[in-house]
Amino acid sequence: MTLTVVLPAKNESLAIGDTVAGVRRYYPDAEIIVVNDGSTDDTAPVAEAAGARVLSQPYSKGNGAAIKAGLRAASNDIVVCMDADGQHRPEDIAPLLEKLESGYDMVVGARSREGQAGLHRSMANGFYNKFASWMVGHKVEDLTSGFRAVRRGKFLEFISLLPNKFSYPTTITMSFFRTGYSVGYVPITVLKRAEGSKSHISLWKDGLRFLLIIFKVGTLFSPLKLFFPISLVLGTGGGVYYVYTYLSDGRFTNMGAVLITTAIVVFLMGLISEQITALMYKS
Repeated sequence: MTLTVVLPAKNESLAIGDTVAGVRRYYPDAEIIVVNDGSTDDTAPVAEAAGARVLSQPYSKGNGAAIKAGLRAASNDIVVCMDADGQHRPEDIAPLLEKLESGYDMVVGARSREGQAGLHRSMANGFYNKFASWMVGHKVEDLTSGFRAVRRGKFLEFISLLPNKFSYPTTITMSFFRTGYSVGYVPITVLKRAEGSKSHISLWKDGLRFLLIIFKVGTLFSPLKLFFPISLVLGTGGGVYYVYTYLSDGRFTNMGAVLITTAIVVFLMGLISEQITALMYKS
């Protein structure tokens, strides 16, 4: 199989050499692209010495931007994206490719609870997975995993929608589900980060960004599923408040009118957004 492996890397000089060598050991003929995301260390020369093709960004643009650059530059239709810090095992590429060849358009390496980086990250990812599963109507086993095999042509259809930071896996997964492409999952083992390698994800800063991404993803793919519950809560509150004020004071208060009117407006906004979304994803 002709294969391209894309490795986004920022200041990963301690790990990138072993990662590239590990991929090369299992796939000697694969095209390996390391996207050097504005590193200030020796990531680029170390990756080149290990046999990778290096694309260097003039400054750090983010993990998502690096992935997009790698996919644009890839020569093959089958592309594997994985981390450069040594956490993803090259031997786990094979089951991803095997499932991809069985009829899937994208296969994601699903981490176990033990493979999550801490309890807080595990709880957050569990929430994301449940939210995404409700939005798309299919079980999403790992929404944020960066280890995945994908058909390049289908990935490029959504490249303009993808953010430049760490939330690109969320958006590309939801995009595939929304368009009707087949998404599969394979359990993987996640190793400890290579000694000296540091995570570039901030708990509070990126946690808030992921929370905003949830609402963005919701309005982008199934807006009515977000707008309708809000409308229902507002409408129910307005109706209950109207009954209460009518029975106690014999009148219809302004607050009841505001709640009911807001509920109608929110519902209509969701309905219009749903139609716009349908047009956007019309094949």
